Amino acid sequence: MCTTAVRYWAHRTLDGATPYGDYQSMGLSNRQYGILREVVDAAQTARRVRGSGAAQTLIDRQARARCTEQYRDGGPADGPWQ
Repeated sequence: MCTTAVRYWAHRTLDGATPYGDYQSMGLSNRQYGILREVVDAAQTARRVRGSGAAQTLIDRQARARCTEQYRDGGPADGPWQ
């Protein structure tokens, strides 16, 4: 679920869409929103340096890797806002 949501919003953001509301209205947790911001930042840099195709590929790869890393234990970290 994390990968799908982060990929969706990262592609939309990179394409110039302005997300509405806050991360919760986007259907993301705080942790997922943090991943989204990191992925979008990296994709914007990749687009400037290597082009749009590289940015799209980077989104797919990093969203999966970062979500896997963050949720490898299968549950939330300590505290409700993680």
